[in-house]
Amino acid sequence: MKKVLLILFLFCFASVSDAATLSGGIKYSQEDARLELQNNKPSADFLFRASAVDEYFDENISNILKGVTKLNDRTLAQFSDGSYGVNYYNDPKHVWYYDRGGTLINAEVRTSTVPPYSTYKYDPDGSLVNMSMRVSDEETFIFSPQGQLLGHWLGENCYDENNNVVMTRQILK
Repeated sequence: MKKVLLILFLFCFASVSDAATLSGGIKYSQEDARLELQNNKPSADFLFRASAVDEYFDENISNILKGVTKLNDRTLAQFSDGSYGVNYYNDPKHVWYYDRGGTLINAEVRTSTVPPYSTYKYDPDGSLVNMSMRVSDEETFIFSPQGQLLGHWLGENCYDENNNVVMTRQILK
């Protein structure tokens, strides 16, 4: 009887320890991402507190030109078309996008800060521009408000529906 209990105990312990070491990710197909995004659109009410220009334009551009993307209070991202994004640490679910002159062109709201999560990008007037599913740090699907695939980021490249590179980004870690 003691042997049976010992074997049962070891079996249960091994099962629990194996389960604790397993890890996995959620996989999204293009269609899964599209449906998730279309069914959960938030409002653009957060835009009421937005400024039409980047109040830290000079500092942000200076840092971007130096290759500095992590500042004390925010993270910067530069895009190949000259636009850039700013995400403030005290407001991690919002990202502000500016043209190369520092004028607000889009604002984004995230459902979370840990992938997978959804994002919805609005123009300054509050119209939905696009929506995306951030599957991981390396992969994001982007759709039009009507659900058409606009781009699929894989690493530093963004691909269109025909698998052509349409934009690049620099990922600094």
